Amino acid sequence: MTVRITWYGHATFGLDFGTYRILIDPFFTGNPSSPVAADDVEPNVILITHGHGDHVGDAVSIANRTGALLISNAEIANWLRSQGLENVHGQHLGGGYFHPFGYVKLTLALHGSQLPDGSYGGNPAGFLLTPPNGKKLYFAGDTGLFGDMRLLGEEGIHFAALPIGDNYTMGPDDALRAVQFLQPDHVIPFHYNTWDLIKQDPQAWAARVEAESDSHVHVLTPGEHLDL
Repeated sequence: MTVRITWYGHATFGLDFGTYRILIDPFFTGNPSSPVAADDVEPNVILITHGHGDHVGDAVSIANRTGALLISNAEIANWLRSQGLENVHGQHLGGGYFHPFGYVKLTLALHGSQLPDGSYGGNPAGFLLTPPNGKKLYFAGDTGLFGDMRLLGEEGIHFAALPIGDNYTMGPDDALRAVQFLQPDHVIPFHYNTWDLIKQDPQAWAARVEAESDSHVHVLTPGEHLDL
């Protein structure tokens, strides 16, 4: 089974496999790097790593239109219900669940999570997703480097998406160390160049990673995809 991973710019990803279309952190409206609009996507699952506006993004409007299942931490799940959504599943850090499309485990992330209206958004998270082909896909979310990435690496990571923008998340140096901890087969950098404050050279980072690890880096332009 092929898994297609599409990067829509910033921290927004799409996954397509079988009959499933999954969106992660669907930030389209106000995202200067996104090549598509919120109305152009038709997910049946939405994953949200944390409560910041550039990650919750268009989740509510997309879910209202498509009926997609929303998955996030328990606090954000409750907030989504308060917005009138019913097809919601809450989890928490370290907890996993076998959804019809695969196993989803929430992982640690070092960041904040306040929701756009000021509500408490619980703890930020990453996602370790295992689709039916058994290959583990790690979406780190917005995070700094943390030592327990070594433990995630022991699980055998096939793919990792890591932020490199610095200022709000890991920068290039720490993201390189994250690759060395995780030891994924494939890596995509994200959360960079959306605004000048997080401007980075992804090609230079990719060259460093491939020189100092066994991982292969795929630098995508927004809207481009990788088939695994």
